[in-house]
Amino acid sequence: MGQAIRGSSQGAGLLALVLVTSCAAGGGAGAPVTASSKGYEDAVVTVAPADRAGRVPTDATVLVAAQGGVLKKVTVRGPKGSLPGVLSADGTRWRSRGTATPGTSYQVSASAVNPAGKVTETTTSFATAKADKTFAIDSFMPSKDMTGLTVGVGMPVMITFDQPITDRVSVERNLLVHSSKPVFGAWHWFDDKTVHFRPRKFWPAHTKVRVEARLAGVRGGEGLYGKRNQGIDFTVGRSQITRGSTQSHHLIVKRDGRKIREIPMSAGQGGVWKYYTTSGVHLAMSREPVTVMTSPGIGPGQSGYYQMTVYNTVRISNSGEYIHSAPWSTGSQGYANVSHGCVNVSPENASWFIDNTLIGDPIIITGSPRKLEPTNGWGHWQEDWKEWLKWSSVKNFTTESR
Repeated sequence: MGQAIRGSSQGAGLLALVLVTSCAAGGGAGAPVTASSKGYEDAVVTVAPADRAGRVPTDATVLVAAQGGVLKKVTVRGPKGSLPGVLSADGTRWRSRGTATPGTSYQVSASAVNPAGKVTETTTSFATAKADKTFAIDSFMPSKDMTGLTVGVGMPVMITFDQPITDRVSVERNLLVHSSKPVFGAWHWFDDKTVHFRPRKFWPAHTKVRVEARLAGVRGGEGLYGKRNQGIDFTVGRSQITRGSTQSHHLIVKRDGRKIREIPMSAGQGGVWKYYTTSGVHLAMSREPVTVMTSPGIGPGQSGYYQMTVYNTVRISNSGEYIHSAPWSTGSQGYANVSHGCVNVSPENASWFIDNTLIGDPIIITGSPRKLEPTNGWGHWQEDWKEWLKWSSVKNFTTESR
């Protein structure tokens, strides 16, 4: 699996290398470095954070470097395990990867060898900042239960946290997206608990995606640290995009660029603003065999109140818009707009549409004066790329192949 490009923790945690006392193998602690019998000086090992440093950020990078030799072994060990790391190609620098546990003491043990084969050993320690409280992911989509694990090409990745996040940069840098086909995308914060990812353009069809939230120990705010790591896997299915016009009164369904069905429709009748179907790039949000609809903003006994059961519905917004079976308006479908804002289709077409739609399929409606708001359901594609990036803490990146 390839690793997604991500922002590093260097801004918050890369510390200047600090020279610590080195002990030559066979010498006493604190013994001065002297020339060896073969004319080579002992290797010098430096470590950051400094020895006995306290309140070290959990995302601080542990750096170990060797001068006058190469590193032989490096371990950063805590009571709950060791921090992984990577050694440079020339063997002179080691840096940790991932995050440490809050409120934990770590011991750094490193050894280096000079060209004459003489070993220098160093041991230091540091302690990380304590966590006053923790945060975790409250919801993570796509998911098997809510969307299914095969989704449409417009599907965003949606994460909701159980605590407000103030250090968005730290959290966002630890949200990794891997894909079998590289895409250019970005995270976008809707509020202090909600962050979503989408590509700049729709996902390529038949892409396999893994999202890793490596949040254990990650700083989410003052005294707030991530509780655990989580991840999801999903697959983007075939490319199916539906386009409809409130003026032509038809839906055109294309799969992988080829027209597979034309569906007569009747959209919102207008007159009152809420009775217009919204124009814009909608996504299929749910597929419901049975839905009970009630008049928006009108209670029982009031003029215009209704409650009715409809079948084979596909939700496309949070303001009550669906594509659904409407046998009562088949005479108007393809000719006139008579609904209260939903897209009416025949029972046969509604049955076909719900069976052939994936959650996340784009449904693009044009012709209405009422525009879909980006926060109305999954109206993510209503924002152009420049606007989307305004609400990203680390801006855009390209995923790498899984």
